[in-house]
Amino acid sequence: YGKNTIKFLRLHKEGKKQFVKEVEVCAHLRLTSPQEYLEGNNSLVIPTDTIKNIVLVLAKKNGIPSLEQFAIDICNHFMTTFCQVAYVKTYVQEVPWQRLHEDGVPHIHSFICVPDGIRFCEAEQCRNGPLIVFAGIKDLKLMKTTQSGFEGFYKNEHTTLPERHDRILCGELFCKWSYGECKDFDFDCIWKKIRECILEAFAGPPDCGEYSPSYQKTVNCIQMLVLSRVSQVQIIEVVLNNTFYNVVDMKNLGLTNDKEVLVPVEAPYGSCACTLGRKKFFEA
Repeated sequence: YGKNTIKFLRLHKEGKKQFVKEVEVCAHLRLTSPQEYLEGNNSLVIPTDTIKNIVLVLAKKNGIPSLEQFAIDICNHFMTTFCQVAYVKTYVQEVPWQRLHEDGVPHIHSFICVPDGIRFCEAEQCRNGPLIVFAGIKDLKLMKTTQSGFEGFYKNEHTTLPERHDRILCGELFCKWSYGECKDFDFDCIWKKIRECILEAFAGPPDCGEYSPSYQKTVNCIQMLVLSRVSQVQIIEVVLNNTFYNVVDMKNLGLTNDKEVLVPVEAPYGSCACTLGRKKFFEA
């Protein structure tokens, strides 16, 4: 049991310059005894309102140096404070506020919300067990207008999809990775590096791009690039929910339309998902 959707804004000041972190936290516990379920005995139950207040107090006392560290702080608090807690899991996601710039100059106290992907993390721990940390990015919308196709696929009497060697590749990406056991990582630096890998693998070189024969291949390219460059990542899951576009037929309007005006296919959506990990991690 636990408390979901604990939302708050943490304001930090350094002289005249101000910093913000707006987050949403979910904190779940499992106790050493299920007596509250089986017997209606609530003597070990930590009220969810208390859970919420603890999260707010930790934000006040410790700040939020990184999402991952804040999730770790929450797990550590419940494990070290309450002997009846057998397991704790914390989820934290961030509102994407970015500092406002005017003529290239960063503003000291104004921000803009930029929906270019939502950062999140999870931390979980069993009593006497290791602290495990996950992190990720979701709702990251990506598009490239060429250098994508889909050909040579299996066909039977139910196949109506035409082969395409030049199409728009567009989708909403979810990516989650595991660090394994918690160590002293620079979580902010690693998260930014992984996001850069995702964008690079999706788009390819800026002057020519990278051809994608399928959504599945693009997903795998993202995973392989992350694993090759970020040694701290042990397992990476990527889900790409696809958006398809159809060219509008303008012959009745006396015009040709060489893939210049397209409309999105509302439903159903396609989806590709893959989980990839290091062999040593699975053997362990």
